This record gives sequence, C-alpha cells and structure tokens, in this order.
Amino acid sequence: MRTRLGYEAVPRSGKGPAVIVIQEWWGLVPHIQEVCDRLAAEGFLALAPDLYHGKSTKSPDEAGRMMMALNIEQAAQDLGRAVEHLLAHPNASGKKVGVMGFCMGGQLALYAAARFPSQIGACVDFYGIHPNVKADWSSIRCPVLGFFAEKDQFVGPNVAVELESQLKSKGVKTEFKIFPGADHAFFNDSRPEVFDKAAAQQAWKRLLGYFQEQLTASSPA
Repeated sequence: MRTRLGYEAVPRSGKGPAVIVIQEWWGLVPHIQEVCDRLAAEGFLALAPDLYHGKSTKSPDEAGRMMMALNIEQAAQDLGRAVEHLLAHPNASGKKVGVMGFCMGGQLALYAAARFPSQIGACVDFYGIHPNVKADWSSIRCPVLGFFAEKDQFVGPNVAVELESQLKSKGVKTEFKIFPGADHAFFNDSRPEVFDKAAAQQAWKRLLGYFQEQLTASSPA
C-alpha cells in the first residue's frame, strides 16, 4: 500500500524481518512495488521509499536526467526516515533492517549500509551504479551480497570485481555473483528485452536465504 514514505507491504504472517527496497532510475514504478509484495509473501516487511517524491518515467533519457538530478543528501534523509520507520514498525521483528536496490538503488543500498551501519544488518546490491554516490565503504558493518551480469554495459564484470575488491579491502564480508549471459536489469520482469528468468530466480532464492540468515540473527530472542 502507498504510505507517506513510499510503498509498504506487510507480511501475511503478521511480523517479519524488515527490508528497504530502493528503486531503479525509473522511480517507484509497479515493478518495485511488486518486489515489496513478493518479499511480504515470503514473510518480510518491505518498504520502498519514494526517492523521486511522486515522479516516475518510462523514458530512458528522462530517467537518466532524474537520476542525475537526485539530491543525494535528500535521498539519504529519505532512507534514514525509512530505516527509523521500519525499526519502530509494529510488524517488524528484528533489531536491524535489510536494504536492497537495483541499478541506481543498488549503489544507494551500499550508501545506506555505510551511512547507517548500526541499523543496517544486511545489504543486497543488484548491479548498482550512480556516479554521484560516494561513500566510505569502511563504515559498512554488515555483509554485502551482490548480483551482476556478464553482458552489463553499465556495470560490467570488471566493475563488479573492482567493487568487491574495494569492499574486501575495507574488511567488508562480500558474496558477489556474476551471471553468465545476463544483461543489466536482468531481474526486472517488466522489461522482457533484458529479463533473465533463470538468473532472476537464482538471485531471488539466494537473497531470501541471505536476509533470513542475517536479519533473523538480529532479531530479539
């Protein structure tokens, strides 16, 4: 359901680990809302903050302009509010929240993990990229799970390998997977030209297990 912060999906079981889902450069579009719904169906409390504050687009050119115009400090404040909202949520079962994002949102997921290290217990980066997002990776205290694509023209395998090296050099526990034959945005099933069902299914299965491992461990006894 839509809330003042974005789109929220509550687990049918009542309570569950909380996860922030960060949008691609298109905005808070139906695909991102569906990811929240899928997480809720698996027992998670999910929130996708609306970083564009009501705006979205289907045009790649406009999406690029909107991404580059994003005020990173404002986005950080929006993400901080999302973290606090979930930590205080009656349907949240843990002491920390997870964060995941796609494309622009993948880079912002890493940024959030560095910005709010005591509150983020797990981070998933799907082919993250945003040239204006800079962070001190040494601030990250949670493990990072990353999914990338062999044929990605934006975040190629060499970029993924370099990012993994940077994170490991700062003491961050990482698990990166580069999917052979897959393209950028392979998880987005609303874009048949790039959607890779096999890669998306593998990534989804692993991220569910990862969030359960990391966020259930941070739940109160």
